Amino acid sequence: MYKNIKNIDKIVFGQGSFSQLEDILSPKRAENNKYFVFVIDDFFDGKELSNKLPAYEEDMVFFIDASHDEPKTSQIDHLRDEILTAKGLPSGIIGIGGGSIMDIAKALSVMVRNQGSSTKYQGLNLVKNPGVYHVGIPTISGTGAECSTTAVLTGPEKKLGIKCEWTPFNQLILDSDLAATVPTNQWFYTGMDTYIHCIESASGRLYNTFSKAYGDQSIELCKDVFLGENSGQTPENAEKLMVASLFGGLSLSYSEVGVCHALSYGLSYVLGTRHGIGNCIAFNVLEDYYPDAVDDFRAMVKKHSIDLPKNMAKDWTDEQVTKMAEISYALSHMWDHAIGENWKEKVTLDMIKELFYRM
Repeated sequence: MYKNIKNIDKIVFGQGSFSQLEDILSPKRAENNKYFVFVIDDFFDGKELSNKLPAYEEDMVFFIDASHDEPKTSQIDHLRDEILTAKGLPSGIIGIGGGSIMDIAKALSVMVRNQGSSTKYQGLNLVKNPGVYHVGIPTISGTGAECSTTAVLTGPEKKLGIKCEWTPFNQLILDSDLAATVPTNQWFYTGMDTYIHCIESASGRLYNTFSKAYGDQSIELCKDVFLGENSGQTPENAEKLMVASLFGGLSLSYSEVGVCHALSYGLSYVLGTRHGIGNCIAFNVLEDYYPDAVDDFRAMVKKHSIDLPKNMAKDWTDEQVTKMAEISYALSHMWDHAIGENWKEKVTLDMIKELFYRM
């Protein structure tokens, strides 16, 4: 089955490019009920970026705490209802923040035009009506959420994305100046998300020339940023990592993730572990699957003195680990890519539980 990918319509790239936002939004203000919704990481509340926001009096601005929980279906439903009740259909949604904010903006853009709970739309091509115009402005690099076709949400029964041709952003603004204040651990955890994306994409049966073209370049950029002679948090590396994140997401769009992401989803669902750090915790025990890449990952951890949690499993109950394994096992598309079509003959719940107990 060939994928027919819908991706970003327009991209502005470069330091200071955030200043273009007002000009970009201006032609769209006449649409629908003539107002925009800004969804922003509350880290920027009261800071310089919020003072530069081209929000008009009629616009709605939501500063959202994305530091702990990842987006939930209940959160999307509540925001959608609040927006439509207050002002009707917006001209568009603008997301400014990390991967969670990107996913919230993408989910809202389709949910303002689709009825019922967002739980109904968790899956592939379940959305009935096109969403509204939406703009993504990432302030941290690595998730690939800025260019993916998926808005990942945790619901009462599963963690699974809304994925359809209307979820990708209509416009991206990639301004590396916005990533200048990211704490070192978060910079690393999120940057590793794109590195792991590309390693998993390249290590499974769906890998192809399209994925390789973007993925190889993304991996080289990541190695330069995290292992190179001039590695670290510099303005030049901020631009490199922003491009690596974009390329990693594009590589993944025509391939798939694997074992690490399956485990990370289990951690997230049961423990609420954030995606970036969850991937790092899981990847650190996957030398059986990705030996060379795990060696490089551990070298990156050491080089940047990252506080990677270890020995976590000693505090988990068997009930928790079993639930994590069940959530992970259910992600059949990831195991199919990583192990093969006969993955159910090779992967068991006990085997997955053993991986969690290594953490």
